[in-house]
Amino acid sequence: MSESDTPLEAQILQRSKEIATDAYSMSIGEFISLYNNEEVDIHPEFQRFFRWSSTQKSRFIESILLGIPIPSIFVAQRSDGVWDLIDGLQRVSTILQLTGDLKDEDDKQVDPLVLERTPYLPTLEHMKWTQPEEAKDLELPQSAKLRIRRAKIDLKIVLSSSDPSAKYELFQRLNTGGSIATDQEVRNCLLIMINGDMYKFVCTLADQANFREMILLSERAEQERFDLELIVRFLVLRKLQEVELRAIADLGQFLTDRIQLSAEKRDIDYEQERSAFVKTMDYLYAALGEDAFKKYDPVKERSLGGFLISVFEVLALGVGYRADSQDYTVDADLIRNVHQSLWKNADFRRRTGSGVRASQRIPFTIPLGRQQFGP
Repeated sequence: MSESDTPLEAQILQRSKEIATDAYSMSIGEFISLYNNEEVDIHPEFQRFFRWSSTQKSRFIESILLGIPIPSIFVAQRSDGVWDLIDGLQRVSTILQLTGDLKDEDDKQVDPLVLERTPYLPTLEHMKWTQPEEAKDLELPQSAKLRIRRAKIDLKIVLSSSDPSAKYELFQRLNTGGSIATDQEVRNCLLIMINGDMYKFVCTLADQANFREMILLSERAEQERFDLELIVRFLVLRKLQEVELRAIADLGQFLTDRIQLSAEKRDIDYEQERSAFVKTMDYLYAALGEDAFKKYDPVKERSLGGFLISVFEVLALGVGYRADSQDYTVDADLIRNVHQSLWKNADFRRRTGSGVRASQRIPFTIPLGRQQFGP
């Protein structure tokens, strides 16, 4: 068998045919024109995940002025010919904010970028693309503007003839571990791209008052939208069969794959899922209030510390398993007893302790909750 006839080579050839690409360069000025003519969609909703500081933005503009090549920008061509930006948000948004063209998701102009002092171009400090007459000395000179507008962008284009899921796969691969730091932030962007209604639904559930009172996340967890990850976990894992729970290798990737598939198929029953979620959170809050997902100390006879994902898996996914049944009720005393008994359960402490991976934990915690709150 020749190397070209191997199963691996056959797979490579097949998948390569499913992804059609093109590439060419254009000036920043041309790209700005495409944006203003709505021929490229940078998904302004993504700007909530746009984390570059003013210093990072200024350093990027410095690099352009110094002639340092801009890393490739990836776009996907839609059936209507419009390009969807799938990688390069920070770079593109910085340029558009500098020139005063950037708009937010409400189609309102974002405040233009005020540059900071940079290592090689300290006189950039306080400069803007345009200034009123009385501050013209702090306006970028025409020569600098031309350097920026004439700088080249290398575009990599996923053509519309590709597998429809190709751009989502590419987006995920390019952004995971990059400036968009967490799995959930990548999921948020994928949901916005694939099914905006589903993204709004997830956000609506995350705003439920009792849920927010019980999770009490840190500022960093809030910024990274861990609240939305908890909603995704509830939606994906609530009804999952135990054999599937045991088969999960990487929980983050599993959640991404499942929520993406659901978004593409548009098969989620919003009202059923909303009812199950709200009912679950109402029961838990009525029984435990803000202590619902904290550790219970049997010696001090009270809850301590912050949010614990293992407790969320037992309580929220245990009650939630049957919460969409109209005749399902759960007693507050039972919820309190289950919560307190977890810390007397040697298996629970061993299987949820430090160093235990999520893929090892959830085949235990979720079935435990279902058993505790079963018929």
